[in-house]
Amino acid sequence: MTIDGVAASGKSSVASGVARALGIPYVSSGLLYRAATQLGREAGVRLGDAAALLTHLRARPLRLEALPEGNRVWQGERDLTDELHSSQVDAGVSVVAALPEVRAWVDDQLRALPAPFVAEGRDMGTNVFPQARAKFYLTASARVRAERRSQERPEDVDAVEAALIERDRRDAGQSAPAPDAHVIDTGPLTLEGVIETILQVLPTPTA
Repeated sequence: MTIDGVAASGKSSVASGVARALGIPYVSSGLLYRAATQLGREAGVRLGDAAALLTHLRARPLRLEALPEGNRVWQGERDLTDELHSSQVDAGVSVVAALPEVRAWVDDQLRALPAPFVAEGRDMGTNVFPQARAKFYLTASARVRAERRSQERPEDVDAVEAALIERDRRDAGQSAPAPDAHVIDTGPLTLEGVIETILQVLPTPTA
């Protein structure tokens, strides 16, 4: 199954909760884009230069560890995960994720993973796994998402909201619900409420 949605709509938390309920892993495509962004920044690679970025990434391949309780990204013995949720990565990841060559690189890694799993991202249901039997799309107002994110990071709510609005604008080409997706406004719901809504729709555990 796939769970897509706008930035900070709760995709990772929801996907993890659904995966735990189903007893299968979840896959966070966004972590690979974030890792590519972080490594590109470290190497001084211009984030819009797909060829240079991919050359750098292929020299020391990344590995996504997909687990029900959370995903981790490794480069050799280095665990990158805790470095990937920062304002600096937030600011650059849309540039990286818009590169067709980088998207193809990420998609190849995701499609190589063994099913079943819950895949979350921007275009899992529309592009990466269009054959998925169950698809969901999470949304919420920019203000609600900013308030949630500011609880996770010591940042000003208004600044976070402005950044999310800009992020939505940049991500518009990649983030749209599949025609057969169940669209869920997470604004009025708790995390548990969103998870329960998804589980009620699922006839059986699917991938």
